Amino acid sequence: MDVRALLEPIADFFAGFNLPEPVIEWGHPVMMGIVIFVMGSFVGYTGWRGRLAADKEAAIASRSGHRQLAPWMFLFMALGFIGGLLSLVMQGEPIFESPHFWTGTAVLGLLGVNGAISLSQFGGDREGWRMAHAYIGSVALLLMVVHTVLGLKLGLSI
Repeated sequence: MDVRALLEPIADFFAGFNLPEPVIEWGHPVMMGIVIFVMGSFVGYTGWRGRLAADKEAAIASRSGHRQLAPWMFLFMALGFIGGLLSLVMQGEPIFESPHFWTGTAVLGLLGVNGAISLSQFGGDREGWRMAHAYIGSVALLLMVVHTVLGLKLGLSI
């Protein structure tokens, strides 16, 4: 079964709500923009501050904030990914032809790897794993910016 066939019944369910066209087209970008720029900025900032702060208490507080919000950001991004797919299906747009789809997939993959590194306790509290976590997260944040630009381009073309 292809992805579109799997998603069409769900998209039809949401289409039954008779949402205004701007909500269908721009709801996903607005909500994901908040997740990426507000949550993503906070998670990135607190992650790096936790690594670099000279004040040990500030570093601990930053790591705690990072640890508390990062899983929620991942969850909202995963839900937003599904919402974006449903939005494309509801608008009759192709899914796999969009670079926006592929950057979103890559972001979730990078964040998934980072989550696994964190859940492994950084490979037994190894500095190399902590460094990999920091740089993979930074690459994911940069890719989110590219993803946003591609999403805006996609939204304006529909």
